[in-house]
Amino acid sequence: MPQFVRAAHIAILVGAAMILPAKSSIAADAATTVLAGSCANCHGTDGRSPGPIPPIAGMPFAVLKAQLDSFRADEIQGTTVMTRIAKGFTEAELQTLARHFADMKK
Repeated sequence: MPQFVRAAHIAILVGAAMILPAKSSIAADAATTVLAGSCANCHGTDGRSPGPIPPIAGMPFAVLKAQLDSFRADEIQGTTVMTRIAKGFTEAELQTLARHFADMKK
């Protein structure tokens, strides 16, 4: 993830944290929405890709997390940008993204 995009994400998260109570599920949801926003560019809104890129909504958590880990470790040949994107997230962020999309209905 480009540094300026990451900085923008952090600024949004800090802003949300200042407005919402620290233990608020709304704050957590807002942070997750910001993280997941970059996925929508290719995988469609809420991970429901209408095109040739695979939808990710409703996939099992373990499958999503394993796939993200494989991208991050550069173990999958022939990827376009997922390796670079996955390397831009922390372990906790990847877990959050995998949980977010796993919890959605297909």
